[in-house]
Amino acid sequence: MKMKPLWALLALTSLPAAAQSRLNLTQGVTEVSNRVYDLHMTIFYICCVIGVVVFGLMFISMIRHRKSKNPNPANFHENVKVEIAWTIVPLLILVGMAIPATTTLIAMEDTSDADVTVQVTGSQWKWHYKYFENDVEFFSRLATQQEQIDNKFEKGENYLLEVDRPLVIPTDRKVRFLVTSDDVIHSWWVPDFAVKKDANPGFINETWTKVDEPGIYRGQCAELCGKDHGFMPVVVIAKEPAEYEKWITEKEAEQKAAREREQELLAMEMSEDELMDLGEKVYNSTCAACHQANGQGVNGVFPALAGSGVSVDPEAKDQHIDIVVNGVTGTAMQAFGSQLSMRELAAVITYERNAWGNDTGQLIQAADINEVMNQ
Repeated sequence: MKMKPLWALLALTSLPAAAQSRLNLTQGVTEVSNRVYDLHMTIFYICCVIGVVVFGLMFISMIRHRKSKNPNPANFHENVKVEIAWTIVPLLILVGMAIPATTTLIAMEDTSDADVTVQVTGSQWKWHYKYFENDVEFFSRLATQQEQIDNKFEKGENYLLEVDRPLVIPTDRKVRFLVTSDDVIHSWWVPDFAVKKDANPGFINETWTKVDEPGIYRGQCAELCGKDHGFMPVVVIAKEPAEYEKWITEKEAEQKAAREREQELLAMEMSEDELMDLGEKVYNSTCAACHQANGQGVNGVFPALAGSGVSVDPEAKDQHIDIVVNGVTGTAMQAFGSQLSMRELAAVITYERNAWGNDTGQLIQAADINEVMNQ
């Protein structure tokens, strides 16, 4: 049930302006988000009334008892009625705010009886979504053009709020989110849903939503998580149940076919040109944020790949593959085995071993990646 602000009549003319202001809390598109918004406005109006009463009495007292009127100060030590009043009235106000706040908070935390469950995993600097009811999972990355970020192109309407693969959920269904992280602390935030849940490595936090209307809803990572924190948007598309079922079925079949094709590719070898072309694209979209486009890295933070380390050691091919596939514990180096296909992994490692003058001459194939993965 949608809660009406108790003090709405006191600001009838200002309510539409408050609801539309970008400085105010987002009203949202779910029952819970509307309850949160109404609670926010109710407490805001209560605070306004308290402020008017307190400051009004203060100014009246200052004017009526100013020095020029030679006031005679009251002489008393106690007033039981006043003391009871200023104890009971604040208590009633606090209880009046606590009851709706508590019921709203309980509703926000009630993740039971969900129709769809999605695991949301934050990592620098992208989101991974996994559907529990279907064999579907994918990464969602920033899709804003680099030229816009570099001020070479005009910035679009949804600048830094675009992704390559948005999360898709059904309307009129309760969707539970299991939020976690595989590196540092992130925070999955969608204002229209009144959902903001921290993603902590090693822990799973639960939240949920039930969207009433189809549409595209945008959010961001709300926890400072590193150099590209601002490039970690959230985009959710809410579809009608029938459209959602069609989408999830097609996506499940598509990913199953992709896994089957990848197994077929194990017996095939890519040419050097194919590996280097694909590897450069994967490197620029996935690795350059840390190791830099020129492979020089960041001194003391991200190691250089150009001219040093496993990238130039002919005997360290398997070690290089293992680092990229499984990551390095205790460092910022993520495991990319689940993020990239074996073909992409082979290409980007080949690129790292032969770009920027490394020139090892070694070509990595999907079969090499598969061998390390199965060790």
